[in-house]
Amino acid sequence: MTQPLNVVPAPKEIATGVRAPETIAEGLTNVLADTYRLTFKTHAYHWNVEGPLFYSIHNLTDGQYENMFAAADELAERIRAIGQMAPMTMAEIMEKSVIEDDTDKLTAGQMCQILADDHERLAHRLHALIEVSGKQNDPVTEDLATARSAFHEQAAWMLKALVTQ
Repeated sequence: MTQPLNVVPAPKEIATGVRAPETIAEGLTNVLADTYRLTFKTHAYHWNVEGPLFYSIHNLTDGQYENMFAAADELAERIRAIGQMAPMTMAEIMEKSVIEDDTDKLTAGQMCQILADDHERLAHRLHALIEVSGKQNDPVTEDLATARSAFHEQAAWMLKALVTQ
C-alpha cells in the first residue's frame, strides 16, 4: 500500500480524445513560463513606477499582474488535466520563457512600452497554441488560449495608449 505522502506525480494517460497531449502541454508550458515571468515583471514595475502617471500605471499594472497570477494556475491545471506534468522549477520557467529581464533603470514610459511588447510576444505564442490545439482536437485548450490572448492583446493596447506621443 502506498503511503499518502509518498506518491510521486507522473504523467498519466487521459482518454478524452485530445491528440498529442505532450505537444499541447509543451505549448501550455511555454505560455505558463511567459505568464509567470511577465507577472513578476509587471509586479516589479508596479512597485517602482514613478512620475505624473504613477497612479494610473500603478492601478493598471495591479489588475494585470493579478489576472496573470490567476491565469498561471489555470494554465498549469490544464497541463495536468491533459495528463502531463506542469513545470516544477524556476529553472524550467526561465528556460521556456521568451520574456526577458531588464537591467537598466527605466522611465514610466519605457516600462509601459516594454510591458506592451511582452504582452504582444505572449499573444503571438498563444495564437500558435490556438492553432496547435485546434489541430489536435483540444477545444478546451483552444478556448483557454483564445481568452488569454484576448487579455494580452487588451493589456498591450492599454499600455501603448499611455505612451502614444
